[in-house]
Amino acid sequence: MTSDTSAINFINHLIDSDPQKTLRVLESLSAQDAADIIKSLSIADAIECLENIQPRYGAAIMEELDSDYAASIIHKLTPQQTASMFRFFAATSKKKFLNFLDIALSIKIGEILNYPNESAGRVMQPNFLSFRSDIRVREVINKLRSLARSHVPTTYCYVVNHENKLIGILNMRDLIISDLNQFIEDIMKKDVIKVSPFTDREELIAIFGEKHYLGIPVVDEDNRLIGVVNTKDLIESTEEEASEDIQILFGASPEERVYSPLSFKIRKRLPWLYINLLTAFLAGAVVAVFEGMISKVAVLAVFLPIIAGQGGNAGTQSLSVILRALVMREIKPSAAYKAVLVETSANLINGIGIGIVTAGVAWAWKGNPYLGLIVGVAMFINMTAAGLAGAFIPLTMKKMGFDPAHSSGIFLTTITDIVGFFSFLGLAWLFLDKLI
Repeated sequence: MTSDTSAINFINHLIDSDPQKTLRVLESLSAQDAADIIKSLSIADAIECLENIQPRYGAAIMEELDSDYAASIIHKLTPQQTASMFRFFAATSKKKFLNFLDIALSIKIGEILNYPNESAGRVMQPNFLSFRSDIRVREVINKLRSLARSHVPTTYCYVVNHENKLIGILNMRDLIISDLNQFIEDIMKKDVIKVSPFTDREELIAIFGEKHYLGIPVVDEDNRLIGVVNTKDLIESTEEEASEDIQILFGASPEERVYSPLSFKIRKRLPWLYINLLTAFLAGAVVAVFEGMISKVAVLAVFLPIIAGQGGNAGTQSLSVILRALVMREIKPSAAYKAVLVETSANLINGIGIGIVTAGVAWAWKGNPYLGLIVGVAMFINMTAAGLAGAFIPLTMKKMGFDPAHSSGIFLTTITDIVGFFSFLGLAWLFLDKLI
């Protein structure tokens, strides 16, 4: 097709009489043919066509325009409209367009496109299918057939109005069983769950977990469809974050890999090892206070690592549950105390059970009921404290704005060691005359 006078007059007439039909005509043409028509229009008419065209088609058309003409149009569009098209430009086109954007516009577009880490904008895909609400089922099916060999996902089809604002969603089943002459706005689902590109990944995980969708549309501040977050991409990013959290939990850098440079490994690990050493000295200081007593009752040394280790294990259980709940957004800030209460209560009850068994073993082994009582009560105290610390530490770090996984394990171990040693040795000191 060429942009002869009759075609230009026809488009001009459509722009004046039926803007929505104009968009449908342009979007049905190849990018080159549509660009030929756009170049023949006045700047005002060209802008009217491109400001509401679907971003994918708009980007393809812009890439076919001369740089000067394209620059004239881009500087008349809103930054949001330009940014929506920018996502679909090829790498070479992005460089070309950046060269003729003024600094102020470049900064605005950069701010729109540079979404925060762990946000929907970072994991969304620009490849999606959307259709105007005033086309028929037959046209949609024909379009899907033509795209059958492409990589554009077809699990959901989104419906937009003439301003490219999201108004509904189609699923394949409804499309197949509907009358071919029906308008898709009659069969679309209007209750669409959508998110902002600034939506936190934790919130996305909660939505996917509750709704079990394969994808969630992402819209800008004007409700224009700009992308889709797919389950697969979210799972991959979450798995990567989980592996980083595991490293952070034990004091390693999230950026560290197996074959990272030796200097990098040392620089990232050594500070946390110093912190761990300091906390170990604190626990050791508690033991040192009771050094004389331990020398008199050597059997106490046998139970020290048992009580501390059991407390550490119990605390880690609570810590892992709370960390998962924070990731899944299961804990509301106003109800955080309930999570602490539940975990403390669970470990309190477990502490009674483990304490009774440990007390029985100590009594049977040494034949001293007082030793059994001391061991059992100390175990109960330490496991209860472990539940409290395992829940309280990550929630406190989250409230303070820190990563809740960040070396929580080190702080938890310190608390369970100190509480375990002090409670056990303190009780032993009170009943020293019954142990000798």
